[in-house]
Amino acid sequence: MNSRLFAITRKEIIHIWRDKRTLVVMFLIPVIQLFLLGYAATTDIRHLNTAVYDADRTMSSRALIEAYRASDYFDLNHFAANEQDLARWLDHGDVRAAMLIPSGYGDKLARGETAQVAFLLDGSDPTVAGTAYAASQSIGQAQSTQIVQQRLGVDVTALGGIEIRPRVWYNPELKSSNYMIPALIGMILQFLTIMFTAQAIVREREQGTIEQLVVTPIHSWELIVGKLVPYVAIAFFSLAEILVIGTIWFGVPIRGSIPLLLLTSFLFLLTTLGLGLLISTIAKSQQEAILLTLIINLPGIFLSGFLFPLEAMPPFLQFLSFFIPLRYMLVILRAIVLKGVGLEAIFTPTVALAIFGFLLLIGASMRFRKRLE
Repeated sequence: MNSRLFAITRKEIIHIWRDKRTLVVMFLIPVIQLFLLGYAATTDIRHLNTAVYDADRTMSSRALIEAYRASDYFDLNHFAANEQDLARWLDHGDVRAAMLIPSGYGDKLARGETAQVAFLLDGSDPTVAGTAYAASQSIGQAQSTQIVQQRLGVDVTALGGIEIRPRVWYNPELKSSNYMIPALIGMILQFLTIMFTAQAIVREREQGTIEQLVVTPIHSWELIVGKLVPYVAIAFFSLAEILVIGTIWFGVPIRGSIPLLLLTSFLFLLTTLGLGLLISTIAKSQQEAILLTLIINLPGIFLSGFLFPLEAMPPFLQFLSFFIPLRYMLVILRAIVLKGVGLEAIFTPTVALAIFGFLLLIGASMRFRKRLE
């Protein structure tokens, strides 16, 4: 590092250090986002408030209720005196599911007939309803198998037929935190680097100090690199924060290579730093830089596969997602952290990140250099 580049980098580090509030925000944002999204952005539905109306009141109906109570999907905490109670609780949001056992349920089972039970679900939240729907069917089928086995006096699983034994790889417990925490690395890195890079350079322009830098003997590339280096260091510190907390607190396993993860993260940082630099050439104030940062980050969150699966999107949005660098970073992060793959398995998204990073950083640097001149 030559003396001029070192001087610019030192100047930016001093400025960051003196701005204590911004410094605290830089280090706290990743931790706060990790805890909030690590717990809030989950699809694991447990302990759903559930109401029961048992119109049969027999040993058979009580056995069915106990089967649902034994699972951790449903909390049977509302017992209705009539069907109207179920409707009222569902309307008011007091419960998200309701089970209605009709009169004669036990008699039908005793006669060897099929007894039907209504299971009502609040579909206002499709994610919750979908999980509850699958869980209600699974518990019901298990209870049905047990009843048939008791009636026949034989093990029904020994009667032949087809038995499906699913095996889940990489995330056998299907914990959503294992899926979300690696993705948070990419999202937080993007958010931090774009926002603070854009503001840092716009701040120089607002304070009028950038003109003083222009008249010094430093080259344009030295000014750009010197301004960006501290934020690269902060980004990697944030990366370490997320990995440590994700592993220790949330129990997310890191099965892949840490050096490979750092290398691909650096390629991703080239894209985010390029975007931040590009914003700095467009924005005329820090408020405008923040607004542009949000405008760029929001499509990245929705179209990258962070919250919603890309396969479920319309073809046009899937096409647009190919222009979102975060999409490739999420594929890489989940592959390295959860699958433990090597470079050969993530070669295509890695090359895509390198291309995006090169084009964005070079293009933004050229535009920034032109603004300086």
